[in-house]
Amino acid sequence: MKESIEQELKKSQRKSAKPMLWISMISMTMMFAGLTSAYVVSRSRADWVSFNLPNAFNISTTLIVLSSFTFLMAKRFIKKENQQLTTLFLIATLLLGLGFVYFQFDGFSQLYQEGLYFAGDQSTVKSSFIYGIAIAHLVHIFAGLIVLIVVLFNQLSKKYSASNYLGLELGAIFWHFVDILWVYLFFFFYFIR
Repeated sequence: MKESIEQELKKSQRKSAKPMLWISMISMTMMFAGLTSAYVVSRSRADWVSFNLPNAFNISTTLIVLSSFTFLMAKRFIKKENQQLTTLFLIATLLLGLGFVYFQFDGFSQLYQEGLYFAGDQSTVKSSFIYGIAIAHLVHIFAGLIVLIVVLFNQLSKKYSASNYLGLELGAIFWHFVDILWVYLFFFFYFIR
């Protein structure tokens, strides 16, 4: 009886997990749509300044795209019951994610050195928008890194298999979402100056 209840609970959790994740991602998308819309509207201001994005953002974009690929490979190998390659690709994803964060901070350091500040007397509306939107994205990246660490821990604890990899799959969906979100923001800032 108790085992039957536990199985039903797991089954209902599996059914509701993906829709709940999609709902949260839709709300995050709406937040960033609002922020980038405000950025576009503010472009008509007289104090708007134009500048090029630092090269560090090109590197971070490459790393985040590669991390999506490595997470896809991890998911592919867990379906094949290859625990070793799954773990290897999850570690690679984590390292690429950390590299992304490093180059993000490097890029913002370059912007700061060019005199573009988030707040204060010397800040501009544009630089405040860029910092604000990027900080919001970094919060999501840190959440993604926490999710990735949990997925990696569960993988090392042998909790995933070809028939039970929901946590890994949910982590991958969220990671891909955060990656796609950054690629959108990168091209948005690159083309809409």
